[in-house]
Amino acid sequence: MKIIITGGGTGGHLSVARAFLEEFHKQGFECIFIGSCNGQDKAYFQTESRFSQKFFLKTSGVVNKKGLGKIKSLWQQFKALQNALKILKTQKKVDFVLSVGGYSAAPTAFGAVLLRIPLFIHEQNAQIGRLNRILKPYAKSFFSSYLQSSPILFYPVSQVFFTQARVRQEVKNLLFMGGSQGARAINNFALALAEDIFQKNLRIFHQCGKAEFERVLSEYLKLNLKVGIPQESLESTITESQNVQIGALEDLDTDIVLFGFSKQMPEILKKCDFAICRAGASSLWELCANGLPALFVPYPYAAGNHQYYNAKFLEEKGLGFLCLEQDLFCEVLWDSLELLKGERISQISQELQKECSPKATEQIMQSILSTLAKNS
Repeated sequence: MKIIITGGGTGGHLSVARAFLEEFHKQGFECIFIGSCNGQDKAYFQTESRFSQKFFLKTSGVVNKKGLGKIKSLWQQFKALQNALKILKTQKKVDFVLSVGGYSAAPTAFGAVLLRIPLFIHEQNAQIGRLNRILKPYAKSFFSSYLQSSPILFYPVSQVFFTQARVRQEVKNLLFMGGSQGARAINNFALALAEDIFQKNLRIFHQCGKAEFERVLSEYLKLNLKVGIPQESLESTITESQNVQIGALEDLDTDIVLFGFSKQMPEILKKCDFAICRAGASSLWELCANGLPALFVPYPYAAGNHQYYNAKFLEEKGLGFLCLEQDLFCEVLWDSLELLKGERISQISQELQKECSPKATEQIMQSILSTLAKNS
C-alpha cells in the first residue's frame, strides 16, 4: 500500500505526522511526505529514511496575513498546487492521502480532492482550522480528539511518550516549555521565578527556543545560578565555566537545565513533575500520555485562538490549569502547585494518561482501511 502524508509548518502538525509514520511504516506501507520548504518540515523529515520519497514545496501561511502578504501567500499556494498535482500524477496507485493540517498540507490535500484520491484528515486542535473546515466535506473521514463524531477520539502520540510515562507523587522538577520555537513570555516568567524556585529547593528544566537561548542563559547567570546544557542541544560557542556545565542530560546536576530545542523531550518530560507551557495540540497530548500535569499559557495570536480552546478542554475536566498570557503573574504558579498537594497530583497524573491510548495511531489506521474497503 502506498500512502502520502502531508502537512506541517510547525512542530505540532509534524509530531502527528511522525506518529502516523511510525505506525504505517511498521505495517509495511510505502510512505511519502509532501511538506513545505518553509517552517520546520525539513528539520523534521529531510533525513527521515522511513519515507521513500520527500517533497518540499514553496508555501507559506495565509492566516493572519493582510494585503500584499496574503496575496503573495495565496499565489505561492496556487503554484504549489500545480506542483502537488504533478507529484500525485507521477505517483502510481496512491491508496490515500492523509493530511495533518497546517499550511504545508493545502496543495496536496486540494490536489487529492481534484484527482479523486481518497483524502483523510486529522485535526489536532479544539477549533477546526480554516483549511480543514474547507476540506472536511471532501474527506472520507475526519479525525479529532475533540469531536464526538470522530471515528476515533484518541490522539496519535509517538510511542516513546507512553514508555517514558510515570505517575507523579510530588513536585520536585519544573518544566518551562514554549513549544518547538520557544516563547518569550514563558521565558521571562521562568526568569522572574528562578530565584524563588531555587529557594524552594525545586529544579528547573527550561526549553527556551534557539533564538532566545543566549539571552536566557545570560539572565540566569546574572542571578548566579548554575546552568546545565545538554550536549546534544548545544549549537552555540558556549563553553564550560564555574556556573555552566555541559554534558549528557542524565549527568547534569545543576539548578537549571537549559536548552533551545531537544530531541530528548520524552526523557526530559519523564524527569519533570509539573509543566508551564503553551497549549499547542501535540504538546498538550504528549503531556497527557506522559502523565505530566501542566499550567497552560495559550499563545494569544494562534489562529482562531485555538490554543485557548485546547487548554480549556483539559481545564474543564479538572486535569489542567489555564492562564492567559496577560494574567501570568508569579502567584499563578504557586497557587497551581498548592492545588496539587497531597494525593491530588497523582490523581491528575493518572487521569491524564487515561485521556490517551498507545494504540491510537493503530486504531486510526484500521479505521482508514475499513473505510477504504467499504468504498472499494
